[in-house]
Amino acid sequence: MDTSPRHEPAVERQTGQGPDASVIWLHGLGADGHDFENLVPELHLPPTPGIRFVFPHAPFRPVTINGGYVMRAWYDIAMSERGFEHNVGHIRESVEILKGLIEHEIQRGISAERIVLAGFSQGGAIALHAGLHYSLRLAGILSLSAPVPDVDYLMTEIHPANAAVPIFMAHGTDDSMVPFELALHARGVMQARGLDLSWHSYAMGHSVTPEEIRDISAWLVHVVGNQAG
Repeated sequence: MDTSPRHEPAVERQTGQGPDASVIWLHGLGADGHDFENLVPELHLPPTPGIRFVFPHAPFRPVTINGGYVMRAWYDIAMSERGFEHNVGHIRESVEILKGLIEHEIQRGISAERIVLAGFSQGGAIALHAGLHYSLRLAGILSLSAPVPDVDYLMTEIHPANAAVPIFMAHGTDDSMVPFELALHARGVMQARGLDLSWHSYAMGHSVTPEEIRDISAWLVHVVGNQAG
């Protein structure tokens, strides 16, 4: 049975008429495409240029770390003595799903350079993997509270088109689900690679704060709001 969201309509919200930019935003483990739709008005983005927010739904799959319970997940995750174990096959599948969503936005008239990939937790990990591997230059990548699977390997697979793509990366210092130290390691590896990384930390757990929302808004205006026309 096909459990992918390829034929499951994504949730969509727009900040204005005739959008000429898109943000494809992936939810975290166990949530769905409605999880962040109410964030759009909280960003207080200007009405022009219009931005289309696309919130897809992850496939349903058993999740080992949650006792095999079936839930929406971009990939299966387990815990071992080495830490998180991420299902590489599922990550590749979800990267392909996200690439398909990019192509759909391009077919709707949005150029790749006006598309931001975003995500929270697992969704942020997939946004990074898909964005850094994508063959056309994107507007930016937004990764929030994300475990970054195989970050060292990821740095060896960056496509030249997105070697300088702007990246917003944020994490909570009190995150008990994805330890802050993991995010610091990923930040260090990415900075050593010379990526255009805007790093933010907040006194929060595995969540999003008003201060973070303000910072996201400013970054979005920077990467897509000043490129209209």
